This record gives sequence, C-alpha cells and structure tokens, in this order.
Amino acid sequence: MKRLASLLFIVVLAFAAHHYYGAGPAGTPADRAPTGSASTQAQSGQVSGSGTVIRVLPDDDDGDRHQRFILRLASGQTLLVAHNIDLAPRVSDLHVGDRVEYRGEYIPNDKGGVVHWTHRDPAGRHPAGWLKHDGQTFQ
Repeated sequence: MKRLASLLFIVVLAFAAHHYYGAGPAGTPADRAPTGSASTQAQSGQVSGSGTVIRVLPDDDDGDRHQRFILRLASGQTLLVAHNIDLAPRVSDLHVGDRVEYRGEYIPNDKGGVVHWTHRDPAGRHPAGWLKHDGQTFQ
C-alpha cells in the first residue's frame, strides 16, 4: 500500500510539474542532468548543484505540501524545485536573487527539469536530499 501511495505521489508530482512548468521530452536524467557524471545520473536520477532563485511560486497544497521555486543554473538551465514541507522545514526567507544549493531527484522536461526528494525519505527508499540557503540546511 505504501509503495502504491509513493507511486501515486510521483505521478501526481509529474502531472503538477507538467501543468505548472510544461511537458518535457522523453529521456533519462543523463540526457538533461544539471550536474554530475552522466553515468551516475542515468542510474540514480540523483543530482546536486546550485542556482539562483528567479521565481518564488505559491506552495502546492494538493496532497503533500510542497514549497516551489525556480532556480537558474550557471549553464542557463532552469529547475523547478518541489520541496516537501510536510517532511522537511520550509526554506525560510527565500527571495528572487538568492543562491540555493540542492541535492535531490531530477526529472527532465523542456523547461529544464524538476528536482524533488530534497529531504530525507522516512521509508529509506530514496537517497537523502537537502536544500542549503543562507548557511542553513533544510532536509
């Protein structure tokens, strides 16, 4: 049942990303990975890096609550960050122009992609992710 709920959550997150951020082409994380080696990204989907906040979006309160914002990476690529605030603390005092470091699971799309699982997985099935902002770690 928990596995089904996790799968349903991922489908809903992908739908929300499609709805709010645009559909993306098929591909593996290695095809569009923001950072890291292609072989590692293709196997795990786990990414880490940093970017500048270019837009702070309203929270997604449908199901598990997510703080959402868009980062622009040094490469020019953009990432939608969907940070689960039911499992981790909200990134405090976040503004356009702020620098944020991230580690999480990457899903590519034509706008650059989505990073989620930016927190610890209470079930231990996903690698722990995090966000860093103003010297604080949010996980």
